[in-house]
Amino acid sequence: MSNLPFWIVDVFAETKYAGNQLAVFTNAGDLSTAEMQQIAKEINFSETTFIRSSELRDGGYDVRIFTPATELPFAGHPTLGTAFVLQQSIIQQPVDQLILNLQVGQIPVTLNYRDRVPNMLRMRQNSPIFGENLAAEQVAPALGLAVDAIDSRFPIQEVSTGVPFVIVPLKTLTALQQIKVDVDRLLALVEPLQAKMVFVFCPETRNPANHFSARMFAYAVGIPEDPATGSANGCFAGYLVQHRYLGTAAIDVRVEQGYEIGRPSLLLLQAQAVNDGIEVLVGGQVVKIAQGQFV
Repeated sequence: MSNLPFWIVDVFAETKYAGNQLAVFTNAGDLSTAEMQQIAKEINFSETTFIRSSELRDGGYDVRIFTPATELPFAGHPTLGTAFVLQQSIIQQPVDQLILNLQVGQIPVTLNYRDRVPNMLRMRQNSPIFGENLAAEQVAPALGLAVDAIDSRFPIQEVSTGVPFVIVPLKTLTALQQIKVDVDRLLALVEPLQAKMVFVFCPETRNPANHFSARMFAYAVGIPEDPATGSANGCFAGYLVQHRYLGTAAIDVRVEQGYEIGRPSLLLLQAQAVNDGIEVLVGGQVVKIAQGQFV
């Protein structure tokens, strides 16, 4: 595992040291699964990615994604951050789109530039799949909230665009900020579910330019709280359309996340109902922080 080049970037960040941290290893073809897991645990970010080859396969680049505890078939901020690094370190010229080959399939990412550096990236996620509904009485105690903090007009529901999340609607920003997770209850809640991660949102924001505030908890996969979760926000975008939360079959919204853990993040969501499901786009900015080598 010697002389492995890597980048560190902040994803869904408008400035350095915000958003969600990501380490990207750019020449990881010789690493075993166990070695990649060891490195992800050492880095200890919510996710670390490994570009397996600089050569295209079926038009895309093979990439694997790991949390400190496990491999993921898909994740949002690793997709955008890895696309940024691929363009800057391997392709090294402007391209309008590139494709990542992930376990969930091929995920296209579009890129817009400023001074030849991507300043906005958007990924098209798989059409969301809607699963089981949960009762507020099940969920509220795990979040340390009263049952009436949950907005009963909309369901608590499992949703997946590749990785499933429990989507929980709250009424107010105050309730979102007051969440105190009971870890044992949260783990017991998700144990029988396909979804092991919980995404909580409300329609009140700190910044009046934004539309929603959110938090995401994933103790079951080694992430107590995530500062910016692209995969969960893709599920959320589908949820907003599916349940006509805003009264429309198409949405274009800004979501703030990460404030409670000192990593303010901004995610741009677009979604619309189409004949065969819901089309979902999740976008944001990526900021380069560092380059180096594992020795």
